[in-house]
Amino acid sequence: MSKHLLAATALAALSATAAFADGHCADGKTLTDGALTIATGNPAYFPWVLDNAPESGEGFEAAVAYAVAAEMGFAADSVTWVRSSFDQAIQPGPKDFDLNLQQFSITEDREKMVDFSAPYYAAPMAILAAGSVADTDTSIAALQGLVWGAMGGTTAVPVLMETIAPSSQPLLYGDNADVTAAMQAGQIDAALFDLPTALYLSAVVVEGSKVIGQFPADRTENPDRFGMLMEEGNPLKACVDAAIDSLTETGKLAEIEAQWLQQTTGVPLIK
Repeated sequence: MSKHLLAATALAALSATAAFADGHCADGKTLTDGALTIATGNPAYFPWVLDNAPESGEGFEAAVAYAVAAEMGFAADSVTWVRSSFDQAIQPGPKDFDLNLQQFSITEDREKMVDFSAPYYAAPMAILAAGSVADTDTSIAALQGLVWGAMGGTTAVPVLMETIAPSSQPLLYGDNADVTAAMQAGQIDAALFDLPTALYLSAVVVEGSKVIGQFPADRTENPDRFGMLMEEGNPLKACVDAAIDSLTETGKLAEIEAQWLQQTTGVPLIK
């Protein structure tokens, strides 16, 4: 290939990158023309981001961010990462990012101050097992024989009773802190939490415990749903929603979830 042709090819590639948004739904709607600025926590934790390095694209939310960016027409090198605290991000007012992923649950109160994208994740119920029963098989028959605890009045109770139907009545507590304290004291063998909470409790709070399985999100009547956070009134929202809808329809989001929240964490899906 001649030097002139190589130069022309390189120039065409640069021009395509610079003009990626021409006629595109993101055109003129980002903080920086031709770039997408995405925020996450500081630090950002496994399994949402691996090694506190979202730019690697490794970890569930890092991978989702790049998939959405690509669907919107942004090349990976057109994505810029910044950091923000959780509390700072959910406050009203101008933002220094286009999108923010930090396991933000979509709630009515928050939607009065900021905008959220369509959900990119619905948190399933997961089983946190004490160290003494961490090797329990995840068959329903084996799970029924455990001593269960749950926070009364939450969605965990009907899921537990309808899906597992324990052999003995579960012990009910006033809040999740009491449930975890009961597990630490050896009063219960297992409990149901949403997967993000279960992973946190296993890693930080209940020593020796293990998240041994998760149920499909549709087993829960009102699963906790995560959305990408944006400044209120952000014109980019429709473009982001369309990207997430497309990734959902093609099964790409499900693939990312399976890779990072089942395979990587070792938390199998209980069907």
